[in-house]
Amino acid sequence: MFFDSIWGLFSSDLAIDLGTANTLIIQKGKGIVLREPSVVAIHSESKQVLAVGMEAKKMLGRTPGHIIATRPMKDGVIANFEVCEAMIRFFIRKVHNRRSMVRPRVVIAVPSGITQVEKRAVRDAAINAGVREVFLIEEPMAAAIGVGLPISEASGNMILDIGGGTTEVAVISLSGIVYSRSVRVAGDEMDDAIANYVKRKYNLLIGERTAEQIKMTIGSAFPLENQQTMEIKGRDLMTGIPKTLVINDPEIRDALSEPISAVVETVKIALERTPPELAADIVDKGIILAGGGSKLQGLDSLLREETSLPIILAEDPLSAVVMGTGIALENINLLRSVSI
Repeated sequence: MFFDSIWGLFSSDLAIDLGTANTLIIQKGKGIVLREPSVVAIHSESKQVLAVGMEAKKMLGRTPGHIIATRPMKDGVIANFEVCEAMIRFFIRKVHNRRSMVRPRVVIAVPSGITQVEKRAVRDAAINAGVREVFLIEEPMAAAIGVGLPISEASGNMILDIGGGTTEVAVISLSGIVYSRSVRVAGDEMDDAIANYVKRKYNLLIGERTAEQIKMTIGSAFPLENQQTMEIKGRDLMTGIPKTLVINDPEIRDALSEPISAVVETVKIALERTPPELAADIVDKGIILAGGGSKLQGLDSLLREETSLPIILAEDPLSAVVMGTGIALENINLLRSVSI
């Protein structure tokens, strides 16, 4: 305990958005100091960590048999405890310039639908990675703080946070979540939907990274003004030979229709279950979109059409959660009122 407090003097407190697709870290007083993919490459036999973050992501789908490139987070929660712990430890040391005797206090953003067991797993992984003290904050609350919503006022604020593993919608008032709904349909499911569509329609097998590239380049939720096309490469399932083909945005919109419908349905259910007084506030203020998935072309237009409400895309949707977590880290009274 004594050494913890001594090491704490040499450690900077951190705010962590431990995402399925990306991990972002804010160091107290310094802003965002790390933005890396949540990917770890390990040796299959010795279990030694070979690469973490961007370096490991480059290996996805390209590793020899003895190396496994894996994502320790799935659907917003820890899927592989040991690997997640190694990833957190690596990122904390990287932020602290590889010093080993650091014991920072951290605030970690977690999905709102997280179970007690999953909460304990996040807390234990952080403690085992050398953290002194852990606070957890729900992602929609962190995103709302990050985009500057007046969460402490007695008025309804609705936020839709679409990440890599989960889509979360929450209605916030008086520093608390009045209603929240978390579904495990988000960016990863969109990538899978694109890969399955290309496989089904063209007998072409594409990798995880290619599917993500297609989504980011020509993926859309609403018809675009000008048709967009993209050349993709994969393996022909009939001949086994690498092949190139050109696809267009209407095809990808068709491929994405199922996960996007699930997101729209989640928003509609949340609106139905919002108390009438708060619903009246949402009519005036609209819904704020945050998270990397909200950058999908035309998603705001589709939601506007489906709900007839104002839809506002956050200025920097990717950083909204970590920014809110960082603000809570700086303000101990706010942290106490919103941590779980």
